[in-house]
Amino acid sequence: MFLEINNLKKSFGTGESRVEVLKGIQFSVEKGEICVLLGPSGSGKSTLLNIIGGIDEADSGSIVIEGEKIEDMNEKTLTRYRRKHLGYVFQMYNLIPNLTVKENMEVGAYLSNHPLDINNLLKTLGLYDHRDKLPNQLSGGQQQRVALARALAVNPRVLLLDEPLSALDAKVRVQLRDEIRRIQLEAGTTTVFVTHDQEEALTVADRIGVMNHGCIEQIADPQTLYRRPGSEYVATFIGLTNRLPGITNGEEAVVFGQRVPLLEASKRDASTVLVRPENLVITLAANDGNMVGEHGRVDMVHFLGALARVDLTVAAGVGHLPVTVQLPANELPAGLTVGSEVVVAPRPIAALAV
Repeated sequence: MFLEINNLKKSFGTGESRVEVLKGIQFSVEKGEICVLLGPSGSGKSTLLNIIGGIDEADSGSIVIEGEKIEDMNEKTLTRYRRKHLGYVFQMYNLIPNLTVKENMEVGAYLSNHPLDINNLLKTLGLYDHRDKLPNQLSGGQQQRVALARALAVNPRVLLLDEPLSALDAKVRVQLRDEIRRIQLEAGTTTVFVTHDQEEALTVADRIGVMNHGCIEQIADPQTLYRRPGSEYVATFIGLTNRLPGITNGEEAVVFGQRVPLLEASKRDASTVLVRPENLVITLAANDGNMVGEHGRVDMVHFLGALARVDLTVAAGVGHLPVTVQLPANELPAGLTVGSEVVVAPRPIAALAV
């Protein structure tokens, strides 16, 4: 492994006010991989990134890059100079206001024995025509490109990105997100990217580590996390999911009268099954053809271009249960509108029982 994080722990405060922020974090990143740390505010992801970058210090544990320890709390003789080949892009850019774009990059390159060609990097990031401008003469997206260019100028072994797109508007955020991924792939730079935005994580990551209260709940590629979540937290944090009543035996469940296979992480004595909206089928009750499922009433139809999302209510067991179904817009049953009586049932796709 190129980057190894070994049992990192971190607490703030003392005595009764002591808060454990990181609880023995352990994971690794392959060379050239982009690993995203995804979680809500307070999950510990930025603290973890700051420790990797040398801004903060762990209570215990070690960090290894290419077999070299850059941090080991049991060996206090290690110094932070070993982090000089790490590039760090902060959320608020931290550009030097009285230096031009090119001069900001030269500051970063000065710290490296093997800097990249600055003019070439400026051209790659579309900044060459802005090289003599000051930061306050640039848009937010351009400033973020400068911050990224400055971090890349040191030819870093590891690039650290701390919510780099959160201060940008939605359109620029999507454009720069794709650009960061393209540049990272071209440069082959090992990258750790922190975000709370699940769409951002799913789009740019080779692997995602989902963080919750100072722990990594699961780390895997985006498709595995979405399709085979290892916990209720991961299943509900990433993407939409329905909580449906089900009778389970550990291997399969009966949901709305249909058999559904269960994922390995499912609980044997569970009575709730988490089913993705796209793993449900829907038909008008008048046209159901004796389809096995649960009867309900449509509350709302959302047209999302290529997709359609249908919110409905079923009378399952005690009370009324909200259910969301998502399907290609061209598969929306003809004549389906708000108030339509429908039948909904799960597809035989593995789900998580909790």
